[in-house]
Amino acid sequence: MTKPRRQYSPEYKQEAVGLVRQSGQPISHIAKNLGIHDSLLRRWIKEHPNPAKKSFPGQGNPGDEEVAHLRREFLEVKRERDFLPKGHHVREAAAYFARELK
Repeated sequence: MTKPRRQYSPEYKQEAVGLVRQSGQPISHIAKNLGIHDSLLRRWIKEHPNPAKKSFPGQGNPGDEEVAHLRREFLEVKRERDFLPKGHHVREAAAYFARELK
């Protein structure tokens, strides 16, 4: 018995491709963070060469948009967490981010 194939919305694919183009991180690293295989992400990049053009026609799953949004938030939180050098205390980190919110 085979598992059903996961389907991704065009918006999710565009966000994933955008992460690759904007982050400067290796495709394999981004794919791992998104929970997909790097060959799938590479295929999406080939299918979506022009960011201004509407790509990935299809139906997709409406829930994928929320998942894409949550993944973007997760990656942002990870970047903020990793921004602080090792050895900083939690209180210093909280003070730093509290200043950001003001």
